[in-house]
Amino acid sequence: MIVDCGIYRDGHRAEGPRDFSDALAEARTAGGFVWMGLHEPSVEEFDLVSAEFGLHPLAVEDALKAHQRPKMEIYDDSLFVVLKPVVYEPRSDAVSTGEIMIFLGDSFVVTVRHGEGVGLSLVRRRLEQEPEMLGKGPTAVLYAIADSVVDHYLDVATELQTDLEELEAEVFSPERGGTRHTASGIYNFKRQITEFRRATGPLALPMSRLGGTAQSAFATAVPFVDDKARPFFRDVSDHLTRVNESVESLDRLVSDILSAHLAQTSVQQNDDMRKISAWAAMAAIPTMIAGIYGMNFEHMPELHWIWAYPAVIALMAVLEVLLYQMFKRRGWL
Repeated sequence: MIVDCGIYRDGHRAEGPRDFSDALAEARTAGGFVWMGLHEPSVEEFDLVSAEFGLHPLAVEDALKAHQRPKMEIYDDSLFVVLKPVVYEPRSDAVSTGEIMIFLGDSFVVTVRHGEGVGLSLVRRRLEQEPEMLGKGPTAVLYAIADSVVDHYLDVATELQTDLEELEAEVFSPERGGTRHTASGIYNFKRQITEFRRATGPLALPMSRLGGTAQSAFATAVPFVDDKARPFFRDVSDHLTRVNESVESLDRLVSDILSAHLAQTSVQQNDDMRKISAWAAMAAIPTMIAGIYGMNFEHMPELHWIWAYPAVIALMAVLEVLLYQMFKRRGWL
Protein backbone atom coordinates (compact mmCIF):
# COMPACT_ATOMS: atom_id res chain seq x y z
CA MET A 1 0.00 0.00 0.00
CA ILE A 2 1.08 3.59 -0.64
CA VAL A 3 1.65 5.21 2.77
CA ASP A 4 2.56 8.71 1.63
CA CYS A 5 3.53 10.60 -1.51
CA GLY A 6 4.76 14.17 -1.36
CA ILE A 7 6.38 16.75 -3.63
CA TYR A 8 9.24 18.76 -2.12
CA ARG A 9 10.63 22.01 -3.48
CA ASP A 10 13.31 24.11 -1.79
CA GLY A 11 13.04 22.00 1.36
CA HIS A 12 9.30 22.41 1.79
CA ARG A 13 6.42 20.14 1.01
CA ALA A 14 4.31 21.54 -1.79
CA GLU A 15 0.76 20.92 -2.86
CA GLY A 16 0.57 18.85 -5.98
CA PRO A 17 -1.52 16.36 -7.93
CA ARG A 18 -2.56 13.20 -6.12
CA ASP A 19 -1.61 10.98 -9.04
CA PHE A 20 2.04 10.11 -8.55
CA SER A 21 2.82 10.12 -12.27
CA ASP A 22 1.63 13.73 -12.52
CA ALA A 23 3.49 14.51 -9.28
CA LEU A 24 6.75 13.21 -10.75
CA ALA A 25 6.31 15.28 -13.91
CA GLU A 26 5.58 18.40 -11.87
CA ALA A 27 8.57 17.79 -9.58
CA ARG A 28 10.90 17.47 -12.56
CA THR A 29 9.51 20.62 -14.13
CA ALA A 30 9.76 22.68 -10.91
CA GLY A 31 13.17 21.38 -9.86
CA GLY A 32 11.95 19.42 -6.85
CA PHE A 33 11.57 15.75 -6.08
CA VAL A 34 8.91 13.22 -5.15
CA TRP A 35 9.15 11.02 -2.08
CA MET A 36 6.83 8.03 -2.24
CA GLY A 37 6.59 5.61 0.68
CA LEU A 38 5.14 2.11 0.36
CA HIS A 39 4.58 -0.65 2.89
CA GLU A 40 4.59 -4.24 1.63
CA PRO A 41 3.07 -3.34 -1.75
CA SER A 42 1.35 -5.90 -3.92
CA VAL A 43 2.75 -6.86 -7.31
CA GLU A 44 0.07 -4.85 -9.12
CA GLU A 45 0.71 -1.72 -7.04
CA PHE A 46 4.45 -1.85 -7.49
CA ASP A 47 4.24 -2.57 -11.21
CA LEU A 48 2.54 0.81 -11.65
CA VAL A 49 5.19 2.56 -9.53
CA SER A 50 8.14 0.84 -11.22
CA ALA A 51 6.79 1.59 -14.70
CA GLU A 52 6.32 5.27 -13.90
CA PHE A 53 9.66 5.78 -12.17
CA GLY A 54 11.62 3.53 -14.54
CA LEU A 55 12.97 1.21 -11.84
CA HIS A 56 15.25 -1.66 -12.83
CA PRO A 57 13.42 -5.02 -12.94
CA LEU A 58 16.07 -6.79 -10.84
CA ALA A 59 15.73 -4.18 -8.09
CA VAL A 60 11.94 -4.39 -8.36
CA GLU A 61 12.12 -8.15 -7.86
CA ASP A 62 14.29 -7.69 -4.77
CA ALA A 63 11.90 -5.09 -3.37
CA LEU A 64 8.89 -7.35 -3.79
CA LYS A 65 10.42 -10.57 -2.47
CA ALA A 66 12.37 -8.93 0.37
CA HIS A 67 14.72 -11.13 2.48
CA GLN A 68 17.73 -9.30 1.06
CA ARG A 69 21.11 -8.55 2.58
CA PRO A 70 21.97 -4.89 3.18
CA LYS A 71 23.53 -3.71 -0.06
CA MET A 72 23.79 -0.95 -2.64
CA GLU A 73 23.27 -1.47 -6.38
CA ILE A 74 23.86 1.14 -9.07
CA TYR A 75 21.63 1.08 -12.15
CA ASP A 76 21.40 3.41 -15.13
CA ASP A 77 18.41 5.40 -13.90
CA SER A 78 18.47 4.86 -10.16
CA LEU A 79 20.39 3.85 -7.07
CA PHE A 80 19.05 0.90 -5.05
CA VAL A 81 19.90 0.59 -1.34
CA VAL A 82 18.71 -2.08 1.09
CA LEU A 83 18.75 -1.47 4.86
CA LYS A 84 17.65 -3.83 7.63
CA PRO A 85 16.26 -1.99 10.66
CA VAL A 86 16.46 -3.94 13.91
CA VAL A 87 13.81 -3.96 16.62
CA TYR A 88 14.42 -5.13 20.20
CA GLU A 89 11.45 -6.67 22.04
CA PRO A 90 11.91 -6.06 25.80
CA ARG A 91 9.28 -8.58 26.86
CA SER A 92 10.85 -11.50 25.02
CA ASP A 93 14.43 -10.15 24.91
CA ALA A 94 14.38 -10.96 21.19
CA VAL A 95 15.74 -9.19 18.13
CA SER A 96 13.69 -8.96 14.95
CA THR A 97 14.55 -7.34 11.64
CA GLY A 98 12.60 -5.63 8.90
CA GLU A 99 13.69 -4.30 5.53
CA ILE A 100 13.76 -0.90 3.88
CA MET A 101 14.41 -0.65 0.15
CA ILE A 102 15.31 2.80 -1.19
CA PHE A 103 15.21 3.75 -4.87
CA LEU A 104 17.03 7.02 -5.49
CA GLY A 105 16.76 8.89 -8.78
CA ASP A 106 17.40 12.34 -10.15
CA SER A 107 14.09 13.69 -8.87
CA PHE A 108 12.48 10.94 -6.83
CA VAL A 109 12.84 8.71 -3.80
CA VAL A 110 10.80 5.53 -3.48
CA THR A 111 10.96 3.71 -0.13
CA VAL A 112 9.54 0.22 0.30
CA ARG A 113 9.23 -1.12 3.83
CA HIS A 114 8.70 -4.75 4.86
CA GLY A 115 8.04 -6.02 8.37
CA GLU A 116 6.86 -4.33 11.53
CA GLY A 117 10.09 -2.51 12.26
CA VAL A 118 10.62 1.20 12.78
CA GLY A 119 8.50 3.18 10.30
CA LEU A 120 9.66 6.10 8.19
CA SER A 121 6.93 8.55 9.18
CA LEU A 122 9.08 9.95 11.98
CA VAL A 123 12.00 10.40 9.59
CA ARG A 124 9.74 12.20 7.11
CA ARG A 125 8.32 14.52 9.80
CA ARG A 126 11.77 15.31 11.13
CA LEU A 127 13.06 16.14 7.68
CA GLU A 128 10.04 18.32 6.95
CA GLN A 129 10.98 20.34 10.04
CA GLU A 130 14.51 20.83 8.65
CA PRO A 131 14.01 22.54 5.28
CA GLU A 132 17.70 23.33 4.89
CA MET A 133 18.52 19.61 5.04
CA LEU A 134 15.53 18.56 2.94
CA GLY A 135 16.56 21.13 0.35
CA LYS A 136 19.54 18.92 -0.53
CA GLY A 137 17.13 16.67 -2.43
CA PRO A 138 16.89 12.86 -2.50
CA THR A 139 20.37 12.56 -0.97
CA ALA A 140 19.02 14.06 2.27
CA VAL A 141 16.31 11.40 2.43
CA LEU A 142 18.82 8.59 1.97
CA TYR A 143 21.08 10.04 4.65
CA ALA A 144 18.23 10.59 7.13
CA ILE A 145 16.94 7.02 6.75
CA ALA A 146 20.43 5.48 7.04
CA ASP A 147 21.24 7.66 10.06
CA SER A 148 17.99 6.70 11.79
CA VAL A 149 18.52 2.98 11.18
CA VAL A 150 22.13 2.99 12.36
CA ASP A 151 21.38 5.10 15.45
CA HIS A 152 18.73 2.56 16.40
CA TYR A 153 21.39 -0.13 16.05
CA LEU A 154 23.28 1.58 18.87
CA ASP A 155 20.20 1.44 21.11
CA VAL A 156 19.71 -2.27 20.37
CA ALA A 157 23.39 -2.96 21.09
CA THR A 158 22.99 -1.27 24.49
CA GLU A 159 19.93 -3.40 25.30
CA LEU A 160 21.78 -6.58 24.32
CA GLN A 161 24.73 -5.57 26.48
CA THR A 162 22.37 -5.29 29.46
CA ASP A 163 20.91 -8.74 28.70
CA LEU A 164 24.40 -10.19 28.45
CA GLU A 165 25.34 -8.79 31.87
CA GLU A 166 22.24 -10.41 33.37
CA LEU A 167 23.10 -13.72 31.71
CA GLU A 168 26.66 -13.47 32.96
CA ALA A 169 25.44 -12.81 36.51
CA GLU A 170 23.20 -15.88 36.31
CA VAL A 171 26.02 -18.15 35.13
CA PHE A 172 28.55 -16.97 37.71
CA SER A 173 26.12 -16.60 40.60
CA PRO A 174 27.49 -18.49 43.64
CA GLU A 175 23.96 -19.35 44.75
CA ARG A 176 22.64 -20.67 41.44
CA GLY A 177 25.63 -21.18 39.18
CA GLY A 178 23.22 -21.42 36.27
CA THR A 179 20.15 -23.61 35.94
CA ARG A 180 19.45 -26.42 33.54
CA HIS A 181 17.86 -23.85 31.20
CA THR A 182 20.92 -21.60 31.20
CA ALA A 183 22.59 -23.31 28.23
CA SER A 184 19.50 -22.88 26.07
CA GLY A 185 19.29 -19.23 27.16
CA ILE A 186 22.89 -18.64 26.14
CA TYR A 187 22.31 -20.33 22.79
CA ASN A 188 19.18 -18.25 22.14
CA PHE A 189 21.11 -15.10 22.98
CA LYS A 190 23.82 -16.10 20.51
CA ARG A 191 21.12 -16.47 17.85
CA GLN A 192 19.99 -12.90 18.58
CA ILE A 193 23.55 -11.71 18.11
CA THR A 194 23.77 -13.57 14.79
CA GLU A 195 20.51 -12.00 13.60
CA PHE A 196 21.83 -8.57 14.61
CA ARG A 197 25.11 -9.17 12.78
CA ARG A 198 23.28 -10.07 9.55
CA ALA A 199 21.77 -6.59 9.59
CA THR A 200 24.86 -4.58 10.54
CA GLY A 201 27.82 -6.41 8.98
CA PRO A 202 26.99 -6.23 5.25
CA LEU A 203 26.02 -2.56 5.55
CA ALA A 204 29.61 -1.49 6.22
CA LEU A 205 30.70 -1.51 2.56
CA PRO A 206 27.73 0.51 1.20
CA MET A 207 28.22 3.15 3.90
CA SER A 208 31.94 3.29 3.14
CA ARG A 209 31.20 3.80 -0.54
CA LEU A 210 28.69 6.53 0.19
CA GLY A 211 31.18 8.19 2.52
CA GLY A 212 34.04 7.86 0.04
CA THR A 213 36.19 5.80 2.42
CA ALA A 214 36.03 2.46 0.58
CA GLN A 215 38.87 0.86 -1.35
CA SER A 216 40.08 2.54 -4.53
CA ALA A 217 37.89 0.30 -6.70
CA PHE A 218 34.83 1.87 -5.07
CA ALA A 219 36.23 5.33 -4.38
CA THR A 220 34.44 6.99 -7.32
CA ALA A 221 31.41 9.15 -6.74
CA VAL A 222 28.09 7.36 -6.30
CA PRO A 223 25.51 8.52 -8.88
CA PHE A 224 22.37 10.31 -7.67
CA VAL A 225 24.16 11.16 -4.39
CA ASP A 226 25.55 14.65 -3.80
CA ASP A 227 29.32 14.57 -3.24
CA LYS A 228 28.94 17.24 -0.55
CA ALA A 229 27.01 14.69 1.54
CA ARG A 230 30.03 12.40 1.90
CA PRO A 231 31.02 13.76 5.36
CA PHE A 232 27.51 12.98 6.62
CA PHE A 233 27.68 9.41 5.34
CA ARG A 234 31.15 9.06 6.88
CA ASP A 235 29.57 9.96 10.22
CA VAL A 236 26.97 7.22 9.71
CA SER A 237 29.78 4.83 8.75
CA ASP A 238 31.65 5.67 11.97
CA HIS A 239 28.54 4.90 14.04
CA LEU A 240 28.10 1.65 12.14
CA THR A 241 31.72 0.71 12.89
CA ARG A 242 31.02 1.19 16.59
CA VAL A 243 27.98 -1.05 16.29
CA ASN A 244 29.90 -3.78 14.48
CA GLU A 245 32.64 -3.65 17.12
CA SER A 246 30.00 -4.00 19.83
CA VAL A 247 28.46 -6.97 18.02
CA GLU A 248 31.86 -8.68 17.75
CA SER A 249 32.49 -8.05 21.44
CA LEU A 250 29.07 -9.43 22.40
CA ASP A 251 29.61 -12.53 20.27
CA ARG A 252 33.00 -13.24 21.86
CA LEU A 253 31.69 -12.70 25.37
CA VAL A 254 28.66 -14.94 24.92
CA SER A 255 30.94 -17.68 23.53
CA ASP A 256 33.18 -17.32 26.58
CA ILE A 257 30.15 -17.45 28.88
CA LEU A 258 28.93 -20.62 27.18
CA SER A 259 32.38 -22.23 27.61
CA ALA A 260 32.47 -21.17 31.26
CA HIS A 261 29.00 -22.60 31.85
CA LEU A 262 29.96 -25.92 30.27
CA ALA A 263 33.12 -26.01 32.39
CA GLN A 264 31.07 -25.31 35.51
CA THR A 265 28.65 -28.08 34.57
CA SER A 266 31.54 -30.51 34.07
CA VAL A 267 33.07 -29.59 37.44
CA GLN A 268 29.68 -29.97 39.12
CA GLN A 269 29.24 -33.41 37.56
CA ASN A 270 32.70 -34.44 38.80
CA ASP A 271 31.81 -33.26 42.30
CA ASP A 272 28.58 -35.23 42.18
CA MET A 273 30.41 -38.36 41.05
CA ARG A 274 32.92 -38.02 43.89
CA LYS A 275 30.12 -37.67 46.41
CA ILE A 276 28.34 -40.71 45.01
CA SER A 277 31.59 -42.69 45.08
CA ALA A 278 32.26 -41.63 48.67
CA TRP A 279 28.81 -42.67 49.87
CA ALA A 280 29.11 -45.95 47.95
CA ALA A 281 32.45 -46.67 49.63
CA MET A 282 30.96 -45.93 53.04
CA ALA A 283 28.07 -48.28 52.31
CA ALA A 284 30.39 -51.04 51.09
CA ILE A 285 32.13 -51.60 54.46
CA PRO A 286 29.06 -52.56 56.58
CA THR A 287 27.63 -54.43 53.61
CA MET A 288 30.78 -56.57 53.42
CA ILE A 289 30.86 -57.29 57.14
CA ALA A 290 27.14 -58.06 57.30
CA GLY A 291 27.52 -60.28 54.25
CA ILE A 292 30.29 -62.30 55.84
CA TYR A 293 28.32 -62.88 59.03
CA GLY A 294 25.25 -63.68 57.03
CA MET A 295 26.78 -66.76 55.39
CA ASN A 296 25.49 -68.99 58.26
CA PHE A 297 28.64 -71.10 58.78
CA GLU A 298 28.74 -72.95 62.07
CA HIS A 299 32.40 -72.25 62.94
CA MET A 300 32.46 -68.41 62.64
CA PRO A 301 34.82 -66.39 64.88
CA GLU A 302 33.07 -65.17 67.98
CA LEU A 303 29.77 -66.44 66.62
CA HIS A 304 28.50 -67.56 70.01
CA TRP A 305 30.07 -64.73 72.00
CA ILE A 306 27.40 -62.64 73.75
CA TRP A 307 29.11 -59.34 72.81
CA ALA A 308 29.79 -60.25 69.16
CA TYR A 309 26.77 -58.47 67.72
CA PRO A 310 27.27 -55.07 69.43
CA ALA A 311 31.03 -55.36 68.76
CA VAL A 312 30.45 -55.80 65.02
CA ILE A 313 27.96 -52.91 64.98
CA ALA A 314 30.47 -50.72 66.84
CA LEU A 315 33.21 -51.70 64.37
CA MET A 316 30.95 -50.72 61.46
CA ALA A 317 30.21 -47.35 63.09
CA VAL A 318 33.89 -46.63 63.76
CA LEU A 319 34.84 -47.48 60.17
CA GLU A 320 32.02 -45.29 58.83
CA VAL A 321 33.18 -42.34 60.94
CA LEU A 322 36.78 -42.76 59.79
CA LEU A 323 35.74 -42.94 56.13
CA TYR A 324 33.47 -39.91 56.49
CA GLN A 325 36.25 -37.85 58.07
CA MET A 326 38.70 -38.87 55.37
CA PHE A 327 36.32 -37.99 52.51
CA LYS A 328 35.32 -34.76 54.21
CA ARG A 329 38.95 -33.73 54.62
CA ARG A 330 39.60 -34.35 50.92
CA GLY A 331 36.53 -32.39 49.87
CA TRP A 332 34.57 -35.32 48.52
CA LEU A 333 31.65 -34.69 50.85
